[in-house]
Amino acid sequence: MLLTGRAGLAAAAAPAQESPQLPTAGPPSAVRGESSPQGPQNTLRWLYDSLGWFYVSIFLGISFALVALVVMNLLALRRESIVPAHLVAGLAAHLDDQCFQEAYDLAKHDDSFLGHVLAAGMAKVSAGYDAATQAMQDVGDEGHLKLQHQVGYLALIAQIGPLVGLLCSIEGMIEAFAVIAAKNVTPKPWELAQGIGLALVSTLVGLWIAIPAIALHHCFRCRLSRLMLEAATTAENLMARLRGEK
Repeated sequence: MLLTGRAGLAAAAAPAQESPQLPTAGPPSAVRGESSPQGPQNTLRWLYDSLGWFYVSIFLGISFALVALVVMNLLALRRESIVPAHLVAGLAAHLDDQCFQEAYDLAKHDDSFLGHVLAAGMAKVSAGYDAATQAMQDVGDEGHLKLQHQVGYLALIAQIGPLVGLLCSIEGMIEAFAVIAAKNVTPKPWELAQGIGLALVSTLVGLWIAIPAIALHHCFRCRLSRLMLEAATTAENLMARLRGEK
């Protein structure tokens, strides 16, 4: 009887000794108290927030200057602006007909580079062929120098862009190190993100400006050299015909 009673007490106490059930784990964000990730941010807004209004204004000004220079060089370095085919054909026809005054008037009223060079040379023909050649050389050098300066501004933009980016990068790194110096403990990553982001984004924008500017400067410079050589050869040939017919 005593053994039977003890067995019944052990059986009754067994359910109370079982281990308690652990709570079911919910979603990771709910357990950690993290908020759901935000949607993708607009690129322009991201650039503005990273750089700030001051550097955004500087980079926009440089970008507008780059676009304006590209348009100006595209218009200035057209073949019709340097060596127009209609002017060459008209001068050749007048020289064949020995209409020298008409040839001079045609060159004088043409606004192209070749027209200015030939008009300067024809105006000095009465003083001799050497004087005419020198006048053409002077006007040609002046026009060539003007176009070279206009193309050279692209190289200036290509240098200024990365330098402004470097200046902004240094400011961002100083800001990040200032946060570290102001803390007695290791700062959180998000506390350093603003300064480091400013440094990286400014470098990126500076390269965005510099790389196209360098490529366009090279293309425009090569085109200018080719057109100047063609204009010089054409002017010499036409003046040689004028000298032979005179």
